[in-house]
Amino acid sequence: MIAAAALTLGASGCAAMPGGGRVTSVKAQERSEQVDESYVRLIPVAPQNDWSAKEVVSGFLAASASFDDDHKVAKEYLANPTGWHPGPRPSVAVFADRPDLQIIGKSDTQVIVRLTGTQLGTITSDGQYTAFQKAVSVDYQVTRNPQHQWRISALPDALGQTMLLNKSDVEQVFRTFNLYYFSPDKHTLVPNGVFLPLVSREDLPQRLVQAVISGPTAWLRGAVWSAFPRGTKLNGLSLDKDVATVDLSKEAATGNINQMSAQLAWSLGPLSEVKQWRLRIEGRGVVTPDGKNDVQTFADWQTNSPDGPTNDDHRAYTIGAAGHLSTLNLNNYIPMPVVTNAPGRMVRPAVSPDQHEAVGLSPDQKQLLVADLTSNGVPHVLRTAKDPEGRFTPPCWDRQGTLWTVETSPGKSMLWKRERGKPLKPVWHWGLDGREIYALQVARDGVRVAVIAKIEDGRKQVQLGRIAGSGDRIDAGSFVPVSSELAETDDLSWRDYNTLAVLGRKTLDTQVLPYLMPVDGSAVTSLGVGSLGEPQSIAAVPGGPVLIGTKSSSQRLVCHQSAFRDRDSEWVCSVAGSDPTYAY
Repeated sequence: MIAAAALTLGASGCAAMPGGGRVTSVKAQERSEQVDESYVRLIPVAPQNDWSAKEVVSGFLAASASFDDDHKVAKEYLANPTGWHPGPRPSVAVFADRPDLQIIGKSDTQVIVRLTGTQLGTITSDGQYTAFQKAVSVDYQVTRNPQHQWRISALPDALGQTMLLNKSDVEQVFRTFNLYYFSPDKHTLVPNGVFLPLVSREDLPQRLVQAVISGPTAWLRGAVWSAFPRGTKLNGLSLDKDVATVDLSKEAATGNINQMSAQLAWSLGPLSEVKQWRLRIEGRGVVTPDGKNDVQTFADWQTNSPDGPTNDDHRAYTIGAAGHLSTLNLNNYIPMPVVTNAPGRMVRPAVSPDQHEAVGLSPDQKQLLVADLTSNGVPHVLRTAKDPEGRFTPPCWDRQGTLWTVETSPGKSMLWKRERGKPLKPVWHWGLDGREIYALQVARDGVRVAVIAKIEDGRKQVQLGRIAGSGDRIDAGSFVPVSSELAETDDLSWRDYNTLAVLGRKTLDTQVLPYLMPVDGSAVTSLGVGSLGEPQSIAAVPGGPVLIGTKSSSQRLVCHQSAFRDRDSEWVCSVAGSDPTYAY
């Protein structure tokens, strides 16, 4: 019977039907021409009178993927429906495939059904996905009721209120959204990617507002700040044509109107059905202190972008053919030396936001060098690696003018920082001190940090962490894998706040190539076509060309795309030089 139902209803055990539009992951300033793709609404099947205990467990797992009416149909599989409360944002154990079910104990009135499978990760109740792979075995107790029907009388203790869904169910039911919170400067927004079940398009704006008000996920908590005062609730959200009215509870009256508006604008930004909106507190309209009208637009809050101010003045640098640090004109791609001293002494340079300093590495990467660009530009040693096998990762700056680099050797590492005008110091807590690190780049929001770390199986993996605290109490940790699509990764750079530009290799490939890697776990995409020689380094900036330092025969070249706004345009490698970089 259950096999026939599956044949009729599809592999997930649920019928599927179009139910509206799906939100794509786009930036708030890129709202126009959004694709209105259909999403799948799952129609669950209720338990049938003649189903076996094993079929009941299978049906319960399939019906759990439907969030309609507080999992009403899934609860019909339970002997005590009131004892299971997954709620609108449950924690979810994500499995690779439909788990295997076997009967391991049986009597006339009770059966034990054992579930075994491979868990890929967990979605927490706040929407944070954490990837980890492990084998799982749990038992369901199924009891025959007075109507001679099998019902689940005890869920596995190990799961508690956690739902169990396979990967395909999660892909159909859940969507990733960015919620936005402030960095410690209380001006720059930081995206917090979350998984939310998409029950219906109609209630999506309301659910996003409720989610952003409830605060960041545990992963970012302590590193970001929310303008919504504690206890703030959503009284209601109405949509009139394309204008949303957001009514908050009285607690919001003590919050900063500008900052709350910026968080709401960026969090609601990708929704094509909301083009303007009003903010209300207990039904009363508010006008922001910035003097904006009652009706706000999303463009009003672009100055809070995680990528910082938007402009086309991208300041690119490279090591020229003669070994000097040079500016790189992005119109004609001609390098112009900034300094002419000590050629070849510095590699992998990083130029400070004010362009007063350049920090780089010695050719053997064992010394961290700094050069004053306002004077003669001669590099001097800032630090030498202590371990005989030690080296430094290519340094980077954040937008506040803080320098970051990792001193690393096989099996260990230490993160160093230097604030403007202060000495170089190790951070208070570094979450990857037992790993060898190959690259580190701080995002432009100053909170998130991407690294390439060697993991247990020897592969070099891209991971994302967060920086919390200030001064001498910096905690850089909570690192999680970004993607498993690349077998190896050699270098990375932030393309924009949602995407990394990386040099890597897929499992079946032999050549290292450039890719765009979204940090929300979306699919990795290739970048450009044509020959690149042997790519060594990559540099990226929002709205500007991706630059690649490569080696072809014995010559070092800098490559750019023929039309950088076209992701598939050809690579052009015509600039003699190496180690391209951008000043933030």
